[in-house]
Amino acid sequence: MSFPRVALRRLESHVARPPRPFASLPARIQLRPVFTRLPLPCHSRLRGAPRGYSTVSAAELEFGQPVYETHPHILQPGEITPGITAQEYANRRADLAYSLPENGVAILPAAVLQYRSGPVFYPFRQESNLLYLTGFLEPDSVAVIRRTGPDHGDYVFYLFCRPKDPKAEQWSGPWSGLQAATDVFNADESHDIASLTTILPSLLRSATAVYADLPTSSPHTQPIRSALPSSTPPHSLRLLLNPIRAVKSPAEIAVMRHAGRISGRALTSAMRRPWTLEKDLYTFLAHEFSQHGLDGPAYVPVIAGGSRGLMIHYVHNNRALTPGSTVLVDAGGEYGNYITDITRSWPVSGRFSPAQRDLYSAVLTVQRQCVSLCRANAGLSLDAIHRASEDGLRRELKALGFDIGSGGRTLDMLYPHHVGHYVGLDVHDVPGYGRSITLKKGHCVTVEPGVYVPDDERWPKHFRGLAVRIEDSIAVDDEGPVVLTVEAVKEVVDIEALREDV
Repeated sequence: MSFPRVALRRLESHVARPPRPFASLPARIQLRPVFTRLPLPCHSRLRGAPRGYSTVSAAELEFGQPVYETHPHILQPGEITPGITAQEYANRRADLAYSLPENGVAILPAAVLQYRSGPVFYPFRQESNLLYLTGFLEPDSVAVIRRTGPDHGDYVFYLFCRPKDPKAEQWSGPWSGLQAATDVFNADESHDIASLTTILPSLLRSATAVYADLPTSSPHTQPIRSALPSSTPPHSLRLLLNPIRAVKSPAEIAVMRHAGRISGRALTSAMRRPWTLEKDLYTFLAHEFSQHGLDGPAYVPVIAGGSRGLMIHYVHNNRALTPGSTVLVDAGGEYGNYITDITRSWPVSGRFSPAQRDLYSAVLTVQRQCVSLCRANAGLSLDAIHRASEDGLRRELKALGFDIGSGGRTLDMLYPHHVGHYVGLDVHDVPGYGRSITLKKGHCVTVEPGVYVPDDERWPKHFRGLAVRIEDSIAVDDEGPVVLTVEAVKEVVDIEALREDV
């Protein structure tokens, strides 16, 4: 396959610039600077001296992550990560910078590579806020964003990262280097991460405020603290960024919808088959996610047969499945670092017993009602929807003969968790963003009521040991919910029909 040639900029000035367009170009074409005003509120970033260009084949280079020129089967022109363009990442940085005080600075250290045992490491997962603002997927890096003026788009983006090192990359695989930090990720300045201790203090000297959430595990935390212009700890960056991250763009929702579509089909395909081992069901879902274009499972799934479903986060997934029992499966795939979260409960044998059907139908009724409330014009928060789920389950369970009473403590024994959480780059997205906040268009949440009946004589005998949870990922729209995981069937008649069709 022939790959397009792309022009790599020489770092001749540190003036802000528009995002790299990632245009497909004829081979060996010589480019010249073109300062076109973009349809983006960051036109002030286009001022500056012209740059020189050299022609290099990007297809012959190695980067620390996919780029379009090397991975056209994964990325489209203009994208930094699947579905998310360089322009969108620039918009996000502009949004954050605009929320900073003038001359305010945000600092984001990368996640740290985690080790399983000795030299055996886990796959690297970037810190979510750094990922959200840059799309850069490497460890040993720090992003710095400084507001430079009053307008939206008045900021400078610095990226400290590892320079290219062929000898080290022979062992560890490629990383992107300083040139790609500017040419691919659109940093205004790129620096060797080893120079953080000498360069960062000068960047912060005139800062009016510094925002950062510094993990104790990062080797860059102490250099950042030492560079602060005073001994005052930095302000929490999360408080500024959470409201921005919580409202998903159309592109983000499209990525999550893609993950939800494939994940939902995988769950439905699993319901169609008979299973005897939790482990086999686990491996089937992981294979389905990857086989159909997702990056893999978004989290360690719950494959809980029978009474093991009473344990909310049972993840051993190593027991046999018993005919006549149910299996509770909480599993979703990841795509472009965005996740989907789904739970389904179904009978191992393919048909519900009367008690299983009654309890499942009760939870499904409440889940449907709560999903319908995930719309901006309802004016509700996740907490309000949770209260609606409690009222609904109390009503449904009383009709089934449960002695619930009017208080919440008894219901808590059967329904011990919240109805939902935000979802996006993280399974529990934007940590610290309150569930009391009124939902608006672009919020993405889960709706997952559940009932877990202990083997206790205070509960009706035929329901003891049963566990039902039904969960979908939802994008909030103005007048109604968009169910991102609709391909995972959940109606009783549809679940039973799946096995009949085999």
